[in-house]
Amino acid sequence: MENQGGITVRRALELPGLRAGLPEVLAGADRLNRTVRWVHAGEAPNIAALLKGGELLLTTGLALGTRPAEQRAFVRRLAERGIAALVVELGPRFSRLPATLVETAQSAGLPLVQLHREVPFVSVTEEVHTEIVNGHYALLQQAEEVHRRCTRALLDGGGVPQVLSVLADFARNPVFLETPDGQLLYAAGEGEPLQVWEGLRGHRPAGAVLVEVPGGGSGPGSVRAMLALLPVSAPPEPVHRMAAEQAADILAVVLMQARQEEELAARGRGDFLTDLAEGRITAQDAPAQARVLGFKPGEGPLLPVVMRLAAELSPSGNWAVLARAVLEELGAVGVPVLLGVRPVEGRVPLLLGLRTASERAAVADRVAVALRAGVERAGLERAGLERAGGHPPVVVVGEAGGWAAASAGLRHAAETATAAQGLPDRPWYDARRLDIDLLLWRLRDQPDLAAFVDRAIGPLREHDRTSRPALLPTLESYLAHAGRKAETARELHLNRQTLYNRLARIAELLGTDLEDPQTVLALSLALRARRHTS
Repeated sequence: MENQGGITVRRALELPGLRAGLPEVLAGADRLNRTVRWVHAGEAPNIAALLKGGELLLTTGLALGTRPAEQRAFVRRLAERGIAALVVELGPRFSRLPATLVETAQSAGLPLVQLHREVPFVSVTEEVHTEIVNGHYALLQQAEEVHRRCTRALLDGGGVPQVLSVLADFARNPVFLETPDGQLLYAAGEGEPLQVWEGLRGHRPAGAVLVEVPGGGSGPGSVRAMLALLPVSAPPEPVHRMAAEQAADILAVVLMQARQEEELAARGRGDFLTDLAEGRITAQDAPAQARVLGFKPGEGPLLPVVMRLAAELSPSGNWAVLARAVLEELGAVGVPVLLGVRPVEGRVPLLLGLRTASERAAVADRVAVALRAGVERAGLERAGLERAGGHPPVVVVGEAGGWAAASAGLRHAAETATAAQGLPDRPWYDARRLDIDLLLWRLRDQPDLAAFVDRAIGPLREHDRTSRPALLPTLESYLAHAGRKAETARELHLNRQTLYNRLARIAELLGTDLEDPQTVLALSLALRARRHTS
């Protein structure tokens, strides 16, 4: 086709330069719609090695050889290289092309043309190249017109759907915008493009045009989306790829602007929740400001929740994606939600409107699942946990109450979420049950705390560095089960006597009585404090 980044062999033969040579097509008459990418003239026997494919090769036949085997090899190498056509000028070398050449070209599917009159190859080259350049310019004009229409759609208030519709109309094929991992964001095209996408899910038909929508920067995360133009009605042409590439640049700007607006809104909600937690917004003023942000909880109590992300899970500037994913997951919880982000602290604070205080635990369960699902959906948890030392998100739920309680609850949950880093993973933590951990975390920089831990369990830590079995896990399990030996033995998969021997060894190393309440309290505190001192 003449609009595919070149001209066809047929069109080249119609131009004055070659037409003056009285061209006769001897082979490949059914292949004259091949695209001529460039013209090359030469007489070297190894000329195929100098070509890239798509060329119209002009020759007087001096390099064809005199023996049939040489002529067959010459034509086959050109066919394998993928040239558009071979044009041989008759003259001193040949008065008519040998049957061997014609038969080989026919079997190889290579258009073969003989010229009955001499023509200046340089004129032919200039003429064809001018036609090719003009064709390229025409393609650029068509693609530029699509670019103008997309831009005009945006200036008229449109967005991603309108840009995709312009491209789909131009290409006469459905167009899709997907996430880098293949999730559908938008679809456009005549008929039922969603059915097309569903039917082709996970399969890219031959000829599909795929263009990356850049996200800014380089490396992981630099591709924000994939623009896919699928050959349903007709094979896409090169001009359609050019138009898709220009549309992708426009979409990158649209998505970046949308993300910036989303992130600003999410940060604004995070600032409000933080100001409420820090007392910069009073309980009296908070409801009106929350309504402006779209939060209308009703008359029931408010439930403060904070999710904290470890450093390796940080979205690194892509907080809008995280906020959107989490909000979509929270939509299934069934209660009013006000969610914000605090990138500096790596926190996601939120308030939920309950109907009654009695549903606190049930809502907390659903919220924790939604928060984890949102983090996973945003691609953060998988990436973070693949790194060494990755920690899952920490979700802390405060006490339900009015606006004054929400203020204190958010502040308490935020601090507790930080203190809970490194605790055994749970769907969510009750802030009320982590006060001791919070107190120990606040004392983390005090030398007295490290000295206390060393006095209480130092001998065990030293033992576990050099000897086996490690005894600290046994002591932790024993204290966690309030000294119930049968439950401790079951959790550690030990028989009773082995457990008794380990407990005796622990008491011997520490020089203390594990039945003494004061000793048990001190050991429990030391085990919890060691996270902040080791």
